[in-house]
Amino acid sequence: TQGRGSSKKRELYGIKKLREFILELAVRGLLVPQEPLDTPASILLENISAEREKLIKDKKIKKPKKLEDVTNEELPFSVPVNWGVNRLGNLSYLITKGTTPTSVGYSYTDQGVSFIKIENLDRGRIDISSVSQFIDQETNQALARSQLEIGDVLFSIAGTIGKTCIVHDTDLPANTNQALAIIRGTTSVFDASYLRVQLDSFVAEKTRSKARGGAMPNVSLGDLTELVLLVPPLDEQYRIVAKIDELMALCDQLEQQTESSLDAHKLLVDTLLASLLKPAEGSITDARDATELCDNWARLADHFDTLITTDYAVEQLKQTILQLAVMGKLVPQDPNDEPASELLKRIAVEKEQLIKDKKIKVQKLLPEITNKEKIFELPSSWQWSRMDDICFGITSGSTPPKNEFDDLFGAPYLKVYNIRNQFIDFEYKPQFVNVDYHSIKLKRSILYPGDVIMNIVGPPLGKVAIIPDTYPEWNCNQAITFFRPIVKDFNTYIYTYIKAGIFLQSIDLIGTAGQDNISVTKSRSIALPVPPLEEQHRIVAKVDELMTLCDQLKTRLNTAQTTQLQLADTVVDEALN
Repeated sequence: TQGRGSSKKRELYGIKKLREFILELAVRGLLVPQEPLDTPASILLENISAEREKLIKDKKIKKPKKLEDVTNEELPFSVPVNWGVNRLGNLSYLITKGTTPTSVGYSYTDQGVSFIKIENLDRGRIDISSVSQFIDQETNQALARSQLEIGDVLFSIAGTIGKTCIVHDTDLPANTNQALAIIRGTTSVFDASYLRVQLDSFVAEKTRSKARGGAMPNVSLGDLTELVLLVPPLDEQYRIVAKIDELMALCDQLEQQTESSLDAHKLLVDTLLASLLKPAEGSITDARDATELCDNWARLADHFDTLITTDYAVEQLKQTILQLAVMGKLVPQDPNDEPASELLKRIAVEKEQLIKDKKIKVQKLLPEITNKEKIFELPSSWQWSRMDDICFGITSGSTPPKNEFDDLFGAPYLKVYNIRNQFIDFEYKPQFVNVDYHSIKLKRSILYPGDVIMNIVGPPLGKVAIIPDTYPEWNCNQAITFFRPIVKDFNTYIYTYIKAGIFLQSIDLIGTAGQDNISVTKSRSIALPVPPLEEQHRIVAKVDELMTLCDQLKTRLNTAQTTQLQLADTVVDEALN
């Protein structure tokens, strides 16, 4: 599966389940064979008990609260005969956590003793190069309880629950905060790497299930102290860790190969779909019409079932369809259609009359459309026009004072977040503005059903929707501009063109710090490839038809993927049962 959003983060679910399966087999004693000559775990448990008693007698550690015996109900599976079971609190000398220096009157320094946080834990080690906060020796002594020692196992108990690492000599001196638990004195019963295996598998899962809600979930030291751990013979622990390292290395290789395969598939999708927009072999211009597109499509069709197999591929196919549509390549031209030039002449005459009747204001003239703005060649019956030439006055909204808003009544007021998946989603954080304020102070930006709106503050830019007829009037804020074509039937084609996103290639954006903007003047200036009105209707109908098919294909792919994910879960569960 691939995440959405700017990070494009992928999760290879099957490999994730494979890693979990390996850990589960390890902690159940099923990954490597038991050896009867190994020193049984009972001896290890006796050793740790004796060592703890001596440390208590020598007053090196405090006598801990007695923990309840482990019950059979707490054991998730059968325990191998030469293994032992006990609670983590009985298998260690100390379980504690750190303190934030500033909370007890101390300060951070630019250098000195490393102060370790969760974000400094990486793949079972402390990443010293990532440490950005330090404390001096005086503070380190004052926070002696949380000074780290070689062999300590750190376990995150707040925020990201269950992240673990082992402290090495190269990490010291170091201290830590209250988000990290310090587990110390387990070497009599555990190889530190094997303890991490347990904490990374079912123990970590149990800890997460105890997380106590809120934006920053956390567990207590008491929860951690009571966790039930299984203790294999020490030699078997070494064999388990070695086998896990071997199998995880194979998982890493599989992951890299899969990532490469996914990247290769993505490149293939991009390249082959782009070929639909490029010239046919032997041509020096773009594919000019739907007939030539059929020839280009034929080159792709034989591989469709291996090409369009992911959400990404379907989304790219959708975008390709939109671009083909507004370039005049999706439906054939009809010589009987009235050419776009005549349509634009009629619109110009009507607009002049509207200005004369003072129904719209005279706007500053925009320059002629340049060749740079004509980003592809048009069919002979089409013509370029600026958005301002075919619309009533193009403007953006504004923000009323807070006291003019109402949660339930008034004119619906749109923000960019209400444009979702290229439609109006007013159920998401709805806001209403006082009717009187709307009709008087916000009169300039009143929206009507059929108007096309677009966000002009990003990222991402160019989110678009058509105002629905669920309310007779709407309004919007200054991050949204709107287009109301003089010929109302023009609206669905305008919507399709903006959704295709091609116009962003030829528009100069403004803005800084990662927030691009399209000014209202630039919105007025958008160069629009105008087809005959009858062809617009055919284009929109064909786009709707193909988008429906794409959505159906995506649903089938998602259903198949869900089945695969469920299969992965079931296979692991059944194997472990």
